[in-house]
Amino acid sequence: MTDTGNTPGTAVSTAYTVTGMHCGGCAASVRREVGALPGVTGVEVDVESGRVTVTSDGPADPAAVRAAVAEAGYTVEG
Repeated sequence: MTDTGNTPGTAVSTAYTVTGMHCGGCAASVRREVGALPGVTGVEVDVESGRVTVTSDGPADPAAVRAAVAEAGYTVEG
């Protein structure tokens, strides 16, 4: 997990490594579940690298992101 930005009121991007994704459908499931979290304004998924970047109004709750990824059927590393 990598955080960028920490000034209140600014967008914060946090990167996670997610295992088990293989296709665009996998990416769409992760995008849908994580994107539904409060404060999340964007989700970028790179299936090949397993990198999921979450942009939010403030720091994303890592436990909530992990739970959303798990709901989609995948696992956050680390």
